[in-house]
Amino acid sequence: MKNKEHFQFSTGVIAYPVFFVLIIWLVFWFEVRFGYNFSKYGVFPQTIKGLRGVLLSPFIHGDIKHIYHNTVPLFVLTTALFYFYRHIAWKVIVFGILLSGFLTWCIGRPSYHIGVSGLIYVLVSFTFFKGVFAKHYRLIALSLLVIFLYGSMIWYTLPIEKGISWEGHMAGLITGLLFALIFRKEIAKPKKYVWEQDNYNEDNDPFLKHFDENGNFIESVEPEIEEEQFFINYHFKNDTKED
Repeated sequence: MKNKEHFQFSTGVIAYPVFFVLIIWLVFWFEVRFGYNFSKYGVFPQTIKGLRGVLLSPFIHGDIKHIYHNTVPLFVLTTALFYFYRHIAWKVIVFGILLSGFLTWCIGRPSYHIGVSGLIYVLVSFTFFKGVFAKHYRLIALSLLVIFLYGSMIWYTLPIEKGISWEGHMAGLITGLLFALIFRKEIAKPKKYVWEQDNYNEDNDPFLKHFDENGNFIESVEPEIEEEQFFINYHFKNDTKED
């Protein structure tokens, strides 16, 4: 797959992240405006009823601080996902929500786990490890940027603060790493230069011809002129006369 299919801007790069952010804010506005509390629709581990939260919990937030802290990283990471990995972006989002939610259901405490932070951890983990595995300079730069912006989030995969679903964060981190391995074949291949090709022959390299065997620069290289070969064909003709 060509790199241009990976790194290509389109309206979806911005439109899809904006749409996703608008949905979670619309749900939160609906709760505040009409006095509903959707927390009971979150993931409640080890219960059949709590499985519905695998699908619904990313759209539910406890308060304005919760949704505000999730909005910016969600927008930034989904935008990067659709730009750099547009052909697998929806797979990462949809299956990321399902798998991280299910893992939270498996390992979580008996409480309601809500918020889109699980998906955010999927995206952070996936983006970082995908860049490392790709060894592509653009993707490595993206990995370093993600670590610079959101590297401190790793601490919230541990039970260090009350009221935070560290299990959901841990589930997202594991899911992102798994996706980076599963979608490894989808990595954009870095462009190979001429000297990196398997059939490269340095004797035919026009640049190297400007250096002698000791590495000294030769200002001008006389082009090789092929000697023309001439062939002369003799035809003998009988000129004998009959008596």
